[in-house]
Amino acid sequence: MSSDRNLAGHRVVITGASSGIGAATAMAFAKAGARLVLGARGKGGLDDIAQRCVEAGGSAIVRPVDCTDAGAVAAFAAEARDLLGGIDLWFSCEGVGVLGRYEDVPIADHARVVDVNLVAHMNDVHAVLPIFVAQDYGTWVNMISAGGFVATPYAAAYSASKFGLRGFSSALRAEVSKRPHIHICDVCPTFVDTPGVDHAGNYTGARLSLPPGSLAPETVAKAVVRLATHPRNLTAVGAPAIAFKLGEFAAPNLMAAIMSGFLDSWSARAADGNDSDGVLFEPGVPAGPDGGRRDPHRGRKMVAAAGGMAVLGLAGIGIWFGRRR
Repeated sequence: MSSDRNLAGHRVVITGASSGIGAATAMAFAKAGARLVLGARGKGGLDDIAQRCVEAGGSAIVRPVDCTDAGAVAAFAAEARDLLGGIDLWFSCEGVGVLGRYEDVPIADHARVVDVNLVAHMNDVHAVLPIFVAQDYGTWVNMISAGGFVATPYAAAYSASKFGLRGFSSALRAEVSKRPHIHICDVCPTFVDTPGVDHAGNYTGARLSLPPGSLAPETVAKAVVRLATHPRNLTAVGAPAIAFKLGEFAAPNLMAAIMSGFLDSWSARAADGNDSDGVLFEPGVPAGPDGGRRDPHRGRKMVAAAGGMAVLGLAGIGIWFGRRR
């Protein structure tokens, strides 16, 4: 993202803004001159990001909000509209996860993942869409992930939520198709170097870390910021996301099996850990100036992992074409 203030005055709302991709996107919009209202469960994390947005030359107002509460989101959206004088772009970035075989994870944890990752996003757009309709323009950006295309073993509820989000966006896009200035945009990155793994519930018996090849959150933020001026239905961030999409089309069972084997190996090599629900039900701590990232060698690993996942995707396509003969 260029430091040019090419979005000066653009009115942006970000939920899930206190860490990770949401925080990086807030910073990117601030550097571009946008005016921000930031929401998340934890005020401490929001205040930290807002201060950094101000230091970057932008402006940001924070409001704690639990997006699983539809009434609270409606009030938050109305206040954001009044504070900004309208809303040009809303980025729904709240998300949680829980890792473990489906039967080993408490059902309340599975339900919480679906509530935050799917229902909260539905609450967001239910609150902002009437504002867009009244304005006759606006862009809603829906954070999904490559997990919306490829089933993720050890994270069944996460898969359910992300596949659900993709279907929800498609239905919503059809409903607003006669309003050419209202856009529904899906963003689908692969693994991203954020506190997500640390914050996730974990019932694998292993102390897990990021897999190799995780994207920088700033890479995803750049893609989101571009949607403010160049909206598109689907943005796949990173070559592996494209490979995942093609692989799911070509040989979904193969890709899921490959993912399952990868995760089996990943967890088997990890140190022992204790079962925990992470921050599923409580706000996380502020991420700090590095955004909570854990992998200082991400750049080197990314090249190898991107190539590996692309090969897997192409292998799936090859198998599909072989079956067609």
